[in-house]
Amino acid sequence: MELTGTIKKISDLQTFSSGFQKKELVLLTEEQYPQPINIEFLSEKVDLLNTYKVGDKVKVHINIRGREWTSPQGEVKYFNSITAWRMEKDGSSDFNEPTEAAPNQGQSPATENKNVFAEDEDDDLPF
Repeated sequence: MELTGTIKKISDLQTFSSGFQKKELVLLTEEQYPQPINIEFLSEKVDLLNTYKVGDKVKVHINIRGREWTSPQGEVKYFNSITAWRMEKDGSSDFNEPTEAAPNQGQSPATENKNVFAEDEDDDLPF
């Protein structure tokens, strides 16, 4: 799955006694009602955040994970987490702007509309 949006926050690196590392990113989605989505970067994936900063538009490739937990009182609860495995700058907005081709320099308007097939009129091909 993918999420696209603007980086709202990047947390500090958290290192646990087991050596496990984690960083979190809050991504503000771009839809009618933008949502702040918390995404976890685990273990070696924390390095993916090194080249990004708050305000960058990105596309994050994610997995949704679920866990079951039983409390000491026997109550079962379920938790979800969103973990990232890839991230890239979102350049899709760059392609939405219309572009105009530059006119040929040094050619008169008459030569710009020249029929390139006119020279081949004496061709004896059957098609």
